[in-house]
Amino acid sequence: MQTVWIKNDAFASASAADIEAEDLLVANCLAAASQGDVSAYFDLGVAYSTGSHGAACDLIEAHKWFNLAAVAGHEEAATCRAEVADEMTAREIAEAQRRAREWLSASMRRAA
Repeated sequence: MQTVWIKNDAFASASAADIEAEDLLVANCLAAASQGDVSAYFDLGVAYSTGSHGAACDLIEAHKWFNLAAVAGHEEAATCRAEVADEMTAREIAEAQRRAREWLSASMRRAA
């Protein structure tokens, strides 16, 4: 059973409480991602690709998270990664791939 961290309609109005909840949602996704939660990887890709849920729009970070989700077997992640890559330069894609490798390397060290 996969956890769905981010829902598209979760924050329709932006009150101060909603903004704080959005920040907490991304923090929770990051915590889950550090534990290897594939859905959290994907949801972080969504947040960074759309600039939503407390994350600024950052295609390099979006590509990184979609890449990690795709490698871990998430069904939609490879398609989303390709769509994001269409909007990026080769240098930005290389940076996203470097960040993904760095994340995997750090995760392996934590697991050991």
